Amino acid sequence: MEKIYSPQSLENTIYKEWVDARAFGLNVNPKGKPYCIIMPPANVTGSLHIGHALTFTIQDILVRFHRLLGDHVLWQPGTDHAGIATQIVVEKKLVAQNISRTDLGREEFIKEVWKWRDQSGGRILHQLKSLGASADWSRERFTMDASSSAAVTKVFVDLYRQGLIYRAKRLVNWDPHLQSAISDLEVEQRENQGVYYYLKYEVEGEDKYLEVATTRPETYFGDMAVAVHPQDQRYAHLIGKKVRLPLLDRTVPIIADEYSDPEKGSGVVKITPAHDFNDFEVGQRHDLDFRNILNADGTLNEEVPDRYQKLPILKAREKLIEALREAGFLLREEPTENMVPYSERSGVMVEPYLTDQWFVDAKLLAKQAIAAVEKEETSFIPANWSQHYFEWMHNIQPWCISRQIWWGHSIPVWYGPDEKVFVALTYEEALEEAEAHYQTHNIALRQDPDVLDTWFSSALWPFTTLGWPHKTKELETFYPTSVLVTGFDIIFFWVARMMMMGLHFMKKVPFADVYIHALVRDEKGQKMSKSKGNIIDPMDLIDEYGADSLRFALASLASPGRDVNMSSQKVMSARNFMTKLWNAARFLLMNGCEWPAPPLQPSEVSLEINLWILHEYEQLRQEVTGHLHRYHINKAAQALYHFTWGRFCDWYVEFSKPYLRQEGAQKKEIQKVAGWVMGNLLHLLHPIAPFITETLWKAFNGPGLLMLSTWPIEETIDDERRHRAHAQVALTQELISQVRSLKADLNIAPGAYVKLLKCKSGKGQKSEDTLLLSFLIQEVGRIKEIELLISDQSVPPNMVEFVVGAENYFLSMDGLLDIEGERKRLQQNISKVEGEIAGIKKKMENPAFIENAPPHIIELNRTRLEEYTHSLSTLEKAIQRLEKM
Repeated sequence: MEKIYSPQSLENTIYKEWVDARAFGLNVNPKGKPYCIIMPPANVTGSLHIGHALTFTIQDILVRFHRLLGDHVLWQPGTDHAGIATQIVVEKKLVAQNISRTDLGREEFIKEVWKWRDQSGGRILHQLKSLGASADWSRERFTMDASSSAAVTKVFVDLYRQGLIYRAKRLVNWDPHLQSAISDLEVEQRENQGVYYYLKYEVEGEDKYLEVATTRPETYFGDMAVAVHPQDQRYAHLIGKKVRLPLLDRTVPIIADEYSDPEKGSGVVKITPAHDFNDFEVGQRHDLDFRNILNADGTLNEEVPDRYQKLPILKAREKLIEALREAGFLLREEPTENMVPYSERSGVMVEPYLTDQWFVDAKLLAKQAIAAVEKEETSFIPANWSQHYFEWMHNIQPWCISRQIWWGHSIPVWYGPDEKVFVALTYEEALEEAEAHYQTHNIALRQDPDVLDTWFSSALWPFTTLGWPHKTKELETFYPTSVLVTGFDIIFFWVARMMMMGLHFMKKVPFADVYIHALVRDEKGQKMSKSKGNIIDPMDLIDEYGADSLRFALASLASPGRDVNMSSQKVMSARNFMTKLWNAARFLLMNGCEWPAPPLQPSEVSLEINLWILHEYEQLRQEVTGHLHRYHINKAAQALYHFTWGRFCDWYVEFSKPYLRQEGAQKKEIQKVAGWVMGNLLHLLHPIAPFITETLWKAFNGPGLLMLSTWPIEETIDDERRHRAHAQVALTQELISQVRSLKADLNIAPGAYVKLLKCKSGKGQKSEDTLLLSFLIQEVGRIKEIELLISDQSVPPNMVEFVVGAENYFLSMDGLLDIEGERKRLQQNISKVEGEIAGIKKKMENPAFIENAPPHIIELNRTRLEEYTHSLSTLEKAIQRLEKM
């Protein structure tokens, strides 16, 4: 072994060994119980971010764990064609060469996209390999490969023929730059300093007007009504009358609808069905007309007065407000903060836009998907996420699946000369249907220019990646899959849609469990963003600290239902843990503690510390196994940390040193047990920290690859011997800890040897039990002499008393301590700490500080107060001990 743990020098080598051994493939444990995870298809344009790192670390932990359990594991990888994102990337690349998409034409542009994908796409998968992802890369799929495209086409055609896909004119999120519909997930809500404009709508035939407030005054060109609440008595007499739109020779009715809030503003709202999602619903309820005032590029169209036509929205708004003000129709203006939708892809403001699109009848498909979760055919973890799922599904709207871009799955729809629709698997099939319909040949069919929403193809991912619509062995073996690991933000966009499609086409849920992990935030709990400058790049962390350190940090923080507050310091702490493990393994190897060929026999173990560590190890094995089965990844990581660092490295390895310096049967027993525990510990650690454990496995002469070995099973040790040894070692640890603590409190050098006296009181724990391991107490605890006092014997001077179990002990301070000088030092420290506590309390009791200070500063002060309070308690105890001397 190298003296220094250097992950950069070992991780690439180890990964290549796994790949060369085909250790990720279906050849491993083919007779085992099927266990399958479908990798969420990463965008082909993407690179690994910290949220991805968490998702894929959890998945890799689960698949490595189940391989070791002997399961037949498939971790199915792949990437998503990311329609809009990819088109934007390639367009920018062409613009840099002074070429536009329209210059090339659709066919040539698609060739450029494929060229880019082959050369630059899939970067994220290479980064996943650096993270240690053990997916079956030989089965990598792409949502635009030939088999996926064929499956997508079949699904569209089948759903259309079943009446579940239709074309309709509805409101969609419209990106004026892309001139395409986009999904809700691609819409980013941004805080905006806006203005409420209060407009005067005159009531026809009466000398009165209604006051209408809006932040989007230009949309009033598309107003088709104004609404008041049915129970609002202020306007009850006006319902059914009309108001005249300012500056326009047009009237609209006053209608009663519960959408209007009597407590908000004047209680009167303008209804623009073609430019607001809520107004769209009101328009449908009241059978209103839908007047679209926008062009596809976001400028105003011919439905508005000439002076506003072809103007961008904000420019038209500015001009309109001036005209309304001059004509006396602008009553007042009030500044307001509101949320404005922007396109995450292009960065422009998103507009609700009325246009012809293809839709899926999601409400009908959702019924089965709701019932499946209600019947727990699929379970959400944590369980509370099922309520969010139900809320979305019960209120689901038609799913817009068409996009007005070039890169994506072509919609298998062709139009005849009279716009008659023909939906078919191929052009040839559509032409045959058209010829039969028109009773003639040589018909010119025009294919729908739109492509399908990216989420449409990814909704089919759990079964199309396994070979559907063909009846493959993989589909039969691994569907339904075992667990889906994903973030909460795509429960509706992806999870729900996979449920709907899986149940409809496979008649079974796509996965048994849905594990929802939390959001990764920065160390202050803030959401990461480029604008805040708090982005953490996982590849930088891997380069600096190693993949295992990043994985272990993420795993230990991944508490179900709680956000992960991440920092480089936490990864550095995990790196320190890896170094601790490395150094302990190196020490054991240097002392002949290799992995034994024959299994460990309980009868071979007699030393108390060996019985103790085997007892502790078995508890750890049960805990880690249970935690991983229950998706408590953080608890598994924390249990491994505390055992490895605390019990094994800090105690067992230290306890073993005196024995290893001797020769004989006890040394051999230590060597065998230490090697056995280390070998099994590497198994338990492997799913979370695969690189270092595989490296150490080789160093300990473990047979074959660790990742292809088997999960440890229970090793039984006689309970009476085990529990007696556990009690003895626990008392020994407490005694040594107390001695070390006293030395630290009284400013005595840790390496100084001291004399220990024990009072034989006959109470509680038997005296000989505590001192049974006196050899270790003296060696590890730096005790030069242990003296047993008779209970009525007077205690010598300069002794510090402490209690272990039910027994009294005394530590001699002769020649080690200047009592007066130490008392003075402690008192000075107490005064200093009390001053710090008073200063922090003054801040925390100041309402202005609590109201104005950032949350992380308040939390920092709370933490410091706790630390200083603890320090004060320790110093006061030290003073009290001195007083008793």
